[in-house]
Amino acid sequence: MEALTTISSKFQIVIPREVREKFNLKPGQKVMFIPYQKSIRLVIVPSIKDALGMFKGMNIDNIREEEDEVR
Repeated sequence: MEALTTISSKFQIVIPREVREKFNLKPGQKVMFIPYQKSIRLVIVPSIKDALGMFKGMNIDNIREEEDEVR
């Protein structure tokens, strides 16, 4: 899916309807712009509710070694 939009004089963009519908984007939802090589990636930031359980089953043993921590 390709979609073209234009940056306004206030540096705002409109996300085309097809993209909003495909990714179920809602007003107030957070997105992040990530520079990558010579492009920009737009990443949808999940809400806390949607992120809950995202890392279920992840081994958290020794995730942080406090003896190496500098205070």
